[in-house]
Amino acid sequence: MTPTLQDLFIEAAWETLMMVGGAAAIAVVIGLPLALVLHATARGGLAQNGFINRPVGLLINAVRSTPFIILMVAIVPFTRLVAGTSIGTTAAIVPLALAATAFITRLFESAFSEVDRGVVEAARAMGATRMQILWKVLVPEAMPGLIASVTVTLVSLVGFSAMAGAVGGGGLGDLGIRFGYQRFMPEVMASVVLILILFVQGLQSLGDWLVRRVRRR
Repeated sequence: MTPTLQDLFIEAAWETLMMVGGAAAIAVVIGLPLALVLHATARGGLAQNGFINRPVGLLINAVRSTPFIILMVAIVPFTRLVAGTSIGTTAAIVPLALAATAFITRLFESAFSEVDRGVVEAARAMGATRMQILWKVLVPEAMPGLIASVTVTLVSLVGFSAMAGAVGGGGLGDLGIRFGYQRFMPEVMASVVLILILFVQGLQSLGDWLVRRVRRR
């Protein structure tokens, strides 16, 4: 049975959600500890160490400065090693997660830098260890900024996922290219763009609401 255009839209939207959600989850899990390491080992940090801070920072900057479409192609062997294939939604999560991790790490680091140093000094004066300060003081105090960072990353991932669709990653981008562009169906392209706009708007509104809620607490 040939799938209808509606079925294709539902499948593509689900694939986009999988790519964005999977990549964002991986980015947060890896990016949060990396950001804490960068913040702690920076000049004037809790554990100042240039031998750790500089290489990690350079690696993150290198990934961030690489255009996503080039990054996808450059790490094809790694993607194939991790996902077993270099084509499809699952494979697209690998470069998406890598790009998002570098992006969100810097945003998290910036959020930690905005925490009042007086709070950190008070925790040190009360005998808190470095790990306790990092996880029980910095993370809670920076929570509004962390949520805002996740929101920005999710919005960026929506655009990246559409780009991944252009090279066989699936999702709404793939649907727009195959039907809207290659088959000359402008109504499909317009629908894809509209869905992506609504998706981004929904993510941004939810993120803004969560930030306001956390700040009130």
